[in-house]
Amino acid sequence: MAKGILGRKLGMSQVFDPETGVMTAVTVIEAGPCPVVQVKVAEADGYDAVQLAFEPVAERKLSKPEIGHLQKAGVGPHRHVVEIRGHIGLSVGEIVTVEAFEPGEQVKVSGVTVGKGFQGTIKRHGFTRGPVSHGSHNIRKPGSIGASATPSRVRKGMRMSGRMGGNRVTQRGLVVQEVDLERNLLLIKGSVPGPASGLVEIRAA
Repeated sequence: MAKGILGRKLGMSQVFDPETGVMTAVTVIEAGPCPVVQVKVAEADGYDAVQLAFEPVAERKLSKPEIGHLQKAGVGPHRHVVEIRGHIGLSVGEIVTVEAFEPGEQVKVSGVTVGKGFQGTIKRHGFTRGPVSHGSHNIRKPGSIGASATPSRVRKGMRMSGRMGGNRVTQRGLVVQEVDLERNLLLIKGSVPGPASGLVEIRAA
């Protein structure tokens, strides 16, 4: 059975094992509580999924359709409503907390990566620079991007300069290090996509 929760990445920290003295780098995520807004089933909707709300906000910050959708489920205004695929076994109105996860459990975390703006081919694609000596003008240039007469155009998918980062990425194979029920915190071993304060989805691997 699938399970998931929404959270906000607070940053990175480290945890020490008092017995072995081993230091583990962890990402601290403030996850939930997430009320269930809607449950979709394959018979009626064509697929199984559950909609979770996260981060309460003032009602004036939402549109009327958003407020109505949340009120139908008996849920107050929330900034984010995200759908998680799979049969989760929850009903509308239930609240998902970090209690759903336990230390040692494998998870996958999805988020939007840090945007890096317009970058050249060396940073964006790992190209090698040209020679620096003997008057070379090809130090950080991309090189040839296609033939002349045929096909008389630049082919699609050519690795060139452009916007880098700001993409949705899913990091797999992560492990829950600790669960703090009082403060709604998940400590996940290693790094997860996105900047500090970025929205992330934590799902069972």
